[in-house]
Amino acid sequence: MAYRDGITFDSVMADLLAAVPDTVDKREGSVIYDALAPAAAEIVKCYIELDVVMDETFVDTASLYGLMKRCRERAVPIRDASAAVIEAQFTPAEISIPNGTRFNHDGVNYAVTDRVSPGVYRLVCEQTGTAGNVSSGFLLPIEYIAGLATSQITSLIVPGEDADDADTLRKRYYDSLEGLAFGGNILDYKQRVGLLDGVGGVKVYSVWNGPGTVKLTILGADGKPPSGALVEQVQTAVDPEQNQGEGLGIAPIGHTVLVTGARAEPINIQTQITFAEGWEFDTAQSALREAVMAYFVTLADAWADETATIVRISQIESALLALDSVLDVADTKLNGTPANVQLDADAVPSLGTLEVTQP
Repeated sequence: MAYRDGITFDSVMADLLAAVPDTVDKREGSVIYDALAPAAAEIVKCYIELDVVMDETFVDTASLYGLMKRCRERAVPIRDASAAVIEAQFTPAEISIPNGTRFNHDGVNYAVTDRVSPGVYRLVCEQTGTAGNVSSGFLLPIEYIAGLATSQITSLIVPGEDADDADTLRKRYYDSLEGLAFGGNILDYKQRVGLLDGVGGVKVYSVWNGPGTVKLTILGADGKPPSGALVEQVQTAVDPEQNQGEGLGIAPIGHTVLVTGARAEPINIQTQITFAEGWEFDTAQSALREAVMAYFVTLADAWADETATIVRISQIESALLALDSVLDVADTKLNGTPANVQLDADAVPSLGTLEVTQP
C-alpha cells in the first residue's frame, strides 16, 4: 500500500483536531482550525514525497534516474546514445573532401571523418541515436564544394543506438541477477560486447576451436548483419588480431577470440491474399513488405537469446491480416514449401521475394 493511500488533507485535519480538547472551538474558520490547516497541508506533502521515495527504492517502480543509481551499485553497464557511421561515394573520384565537411540527408547532418579510397569517405552523424541509420540516399553539402558532382550514401557502417530507457535498463539489471558476469565468462562477453557501439546482439561459442578459443557472432544494432568494418572494430576492441590472446582488449589473457557477423537468410514468400475493397497488390505491396519485415525485426531482437531462429508461417499470416488492406490470407509458402523455416544459429531472416496471388 502506498503511504498516501487514504491520507488526505481532511483525514489529517481530523486527526489533528481530535487531539484538541472539545472545549475549544474547532469549527472551520476558528483560530485552532486555521492554525492547524497549514501543518496538515505540509504533512500530506510529506506522505506524497514518501511515496516517491518508495517508488525509487525498488527496481520495479524506479524512474530512469533511480534505475541508473541502482545499476551503478551492481556495476551494471549503462548504454549511452551513439552516432551512426555511414560510407558515401563522391564524384568525381579525384575530388578531395576535408575532414569535418558537413552534409545533410533528410534533415540529419553528417560530417566527414576519413577517406577510405578515391571518392569514398566515411561520415559520422552529428545526432546520436537511430536517426542517422540510413544505408542509401543522396547527401547535400551544407556549404558549397567546388568541383563536387554527386554525393551518395552507399552503406551503413556502424548503426547508431539510442540511450537506455527505463525498460531496457530494468531488463539489464534483472539479467545481472540471474548470473554473475566476470573474467571472460559467457555473460561477461554478452554484456560488455553487447554494449559496444553498433552491436545489437552477441552469441558466444566457448572452446569452439580448441582450449582457450572463443567465437563471438554479432548482430548490428539495426537488427541486420553487421558490416565488415563493424566486425573489424569489435574484433579490435575484444582481442586485437595482432596481439591475440594477450589480454589487450575486453578478452582476458589466454582467450583467443574470433569475431564474426551474423548472416542474412533470404526468405521468399508465396501467399494467396484476399484484398479489401479498393485494394490490390500494387497499392498494398509496400505495406505488405513492411508488415513482414516488422515481424523479422522481432526475430532479430530475440536472436541473441535463441539457439535457432524459426520463421513461422502463422506469424507472417497474422502480420498480414492485421493490415486494413487484407481480408484473408491462405496457402502461404516459405522458400517454396508450406512449412516453417528454421535458420542456422548465426542467421537472421531477410525478406526476399514476395509473390501474391488472388483467389
